[in-house]
Amino acid sequence: MGSIDLTAATWRRSSYSNQDGGACLEVADDFAPVVPVRDSKNPHGPVLTFAAVGWSSFVAAVKGDHLSA
Repeated sequence: MGSIDLTAATWRRSSYSNQDGGACLEVADDFAPVVPVRDSKNPHGPVLTFAAVGWSSFVAAVKGDHLSA
């Protein structure tokens, strides 16, 4: 896959994030079939992209508390 132009991306944080922006991830939803993810503390830093289906599975596992350390 080639690079994605993220200059116009609309980034969002979880509603569970605190106001100071602590250790948060931000995601952009406008790039199907991938989900770009970045560190909220470093908005101009690197971005990871995940297949949308894989990201959905990850989010479902987190919400269902199905992950273990």
